[in-house]
Amino acid sequence: MKVTLRLVAAIWISALLVIAGFAFLQVREERERLVGDLERRALLLGEGLREAIQPVVARGSTAGVERILKRFAKPTRGIAVYDRFAVLMVATPDLAPVLPPSLPEVTEAISQNEVSRGFRLLNARQTYVYATPLARDERPVGALAVVLDASHLDEAEWALWQAHALRFLVLALVVSLIALVVVRTSVTQPMAKMSEWTRALRTGRQVAPPAIPDANLFGPLASEVAHLARSMQRAQAAAEEEAALRLAGESVWTEERLKQFVNARLQGRSLVVVSNREPVFHVRVGGRIQTQTPASGLVTAMDPVMRACGGVWVAHGSGDADRETADAQGRLGVPVDDPRYTLRRVWLTKEEEQGYYYGFANEGLWPLCHIVHTRPVFRPDDWTYYAEVNRTFAETVVDEIRDAEAPLVLLQDYHFALLPALVKTARPDARVAIFWHIPWPNPEAFGICPWQRELLLGMLGADLIGFHTQYYCNNFLETVDRTLETRIDWEHFAVSRGEHATYVKPFPISVAPAFVDDPPDLSREALLRGLGISAEFLGVGVERVDYTKGLPERFRALRWFFERYPEYRERLVFVQLGAPSRSTIKRYQELQAEVEQTVREVNQALQTRSWRPILYLDHHHEHRDIWAYYRHADFCMVTSLHDGMNLVAKEFVSVRDDEDGVLVLSRFAGASYELRDALIVNPYDLAETAEAIRAAVEMPKEERQARMARMRHIVREHNIYRWAGLLLSELSRIPVEATAVKAS
Repeated sequence: MKVTLRLVAAIWISALLVIAGFAFLQVREERERLVGDLERRALLLGEGLREAIQPVVARGSTAGVERILKRFAKPTRGIAVYDRFAVLMVATPDLAPVLPPSLPEVTEAISQNEVSRGFRLLNARQTYVYATPLARDERPVGALAVVLDASHLDEAEWALWQAHALRFLVLALVVSLIALVVVRTSVTQPMAKMSEWTRALRTGRQVAPPAIPDANLFGPLASEVAHLARSMQRAQAAAEEEAALRLAGESVWTEERLKQFVNARLQGRSLVVVSNREPVFHVRVGGRIQTQTPASGLVTAMDPVMRACGGVWVAHGSGDADRETADAQGRLGVPVDDPRYTLRRVWLTKEEEQGYYYGFANEGLWPLCHIVHTRPVFRPDDWTYYAEVNRTFAETVVDEIRDAEAPLVLLQDYHFALLPALVKTARPDARVAIFWHIPWPNPEAFGICPWQRELLLGMLGADLIGFHTQYYCNNFLETVDRTLETRIDWEHFAVSRGEHATYVKPFPISVAPAFVDDPPDLSREALLRGLGISAEFLGVGVERVDYTKGLPERFRALRWFFERYPEYRERLVFVQLGAPSRSTIKRYQELQAEVEQTVREVNQALQTRSWRPILYLDHHHEHRDIWAYYRHADFCMVTSLHDGMNLVAKEFVSVRDDEDGVLVLSRFAGASYELRDALIVNPYDLAETAEAIRAAVEMPKEERQARMARMRHIVREHNIYRWAGLLLSELSRIPVEATAVKAS
């Protein structure tokens, strides 16, 4: 109410000042107009009479003057004639009784021999006096005074002030009423709704924000309140989860537990994560900048860790609007709407990106480490760019930890095999780990690489090397044993070179317990309706389009299934979400064409007028979009030909809080070592995969739920926070060295 009164008072004062200003100007202009009118009338009359009266006055004929004045006398004007001593000779009857003994205007006209004018109060009335000298031979012989009634000037001014006062009252009342209505509808009521909303959020209820009539006014407030509410909900959920775990006597790793662990173990030391892929990138779409999350298992895994631990994530800035959204050093807060850690973007030229990323990393190391019958390509120029980019990232990392004491640096994946030694050489006190997200092949396969020695020396600069499985650790140690002169401690899985020891251990990576913080409220029916399909059974696959994922084999297995079990035609639809990947590489272009051709062949062979067996959606999908597919699918297919872990399998399990759904999982994916209750298949065996699809749709509900419950327990226990906690714990226990590592 006080705000409303202040607003109304401000409106009244503003209106008063504006109208008073305009009224003053109008009154002044009107007075000038009326005075000008008086001057013109007096001038015409005075100058006209002067020619007639001047000779008569010169002769001293009073009677002659009286005769002239009688003809011009009127009630609204008076005329008086004075001799050369300013003594009244004759005046019109209405004027004579009120004239004073002398008029200053007359005296001035005679003495100065020029016209004099002014306002004079005569008989309590405002008058205008116009005095003009009478002369003979250019010598004054008297004066003629014209006196006009000027009382209407004050009356006109008062009338104008009254009109403006009335106008002010009407305007102020109308504007005040409008302001009150606007304030009530646009401020008071929305604020009341927002108050109810925040009250509901404070009590822990999930309530959608109210509709905001003016996003410019309330949008920032609503956004900040929403961020605060999410923080409160996270804290409340974390506290409730911790309390429940204590009651149950369990020790599951949570985000809050990881935070506490990092605070206690790192004791304020800096944490820097390095990866090629950034957690968010910015692109221009239709002239506007959009924030997108890349389709990357690494991002799925590491983003929750960084949100919990904070620190700096160094990554290649690949979006076409990345520079516009970062500061001069390439830094910005992530998440964009609620920053919890810093992203430091590294800028690369197109030539560097082509040689380092598309060339050596993805045409060389990627097929080398994945045994999928794609020949690796190694070019000297690509190796040069790979080494150069690793040095660029090393300089950025060293810059970020310049003022940090004993920092922890966690490097990610095959893009940065040379980086551990570079960082360790510059900062011997840093604890450096590299996690290899893809498989490590046997020594014979890795021996294909012309620069295997340089890669191994670079990796052994780390204090800790992590792989998904013990099998990959063994492969790596055997590769080192055959390639370099080192001491390998097979009991502790460590490699010693000089005084530096590198530990090699398995850390099976996982996902956060919650795939998304705020899952969409989308039913199965709404999902199918949005896709334009109807189905009794729904299958889903979520992949980047990569030759390691076995997409053509998966679609051929689906065809085999429908041909062998025709009763499921027009009852089952398989939806494949396929994010395009590395489309500049020829092998990926061929794969994209092969995938599309296989989908066409299967659909053309089996489809009817109202049904297609496969729906292929080949574009980028955000996690919130993917959630609905995971949640409502009857089965999910993860049939990689070779995969380090494949987090899609764990994402699917984490979403299924209904403890339903079936996972069809390749035995060549690292996830198959943990998720033994999935239907494990050989993706090259089309018949076996088809049988797994049949088993998935025909499996009794009790068995589905029992299998899913066991898998959910594993994913819940072995989540990404546990992975990060174990890895950081292992890294922080390694003693700091006093000398730099020298690559040889």
